[in-house]
Amino acid sequence: MLVVKYQRRIERLLARMVRDVDLIDDIAQETFIRAYRALPTFRGESAFYTWLYRIAVNTAKKALIGLQKDPLLTEAALSSSSDDDDDAPRVEQTLTDGETPESVLASRQIAETVNAAIEALSDDLRQAITLREIEGLSYEEISEMMNCPIGTVRSRIFRAREAIATKLRPLLDTKQGERW
Repeated sequence: MLVVKYQRRIERLLARMVRDVDLIDDIAQETFIRAYRALPTFRGESAFYTWLYRIAVNTAKKALIGLQKDPLLTEAALSSSSDDDDDAPRVEQTLTDGETPESVLASRQIAETVNAAIEALSDDLRQAITLREIEGLSYEEISEMMNCPIGTVRSRIFRAREAIATKLRPLLDTKQGERW
């Protein structure tokens, strides 16, 4: 029941950390195995998801360190680097009401810029902004998960937002001091 309840959230978290779709399922599975084995040590001092989240982050970090020592190319990595357009994922070609090709292109550019800006953030900033903006967690929950004071969480989220805003300003024609 716990796997069914938390699998999607853990996989979304891991997708932000790992970026290789072939590894996400393996790391998620390893996370749940580790959590199952460590279940007797869960003291209930924090929310279950907070505890599971820490296990997932540590499992992902361990897997990434292992890949740095022994890099391997997965099928997803190989196919994403190929120049063959037939294998590339396709964006829906039909436009919905009110959309123009220009607006679709602008939306795609903004999304790519935001993703690139998030990728460029340090691990702590990326983790904080992901938990707040994508997972929708409160500052208190993030503080508990990241094991740092709320002030640090607020600072990390602010710095992450500023870094993202800096990258978006040219696309959105906003001035310094304005976000969007």
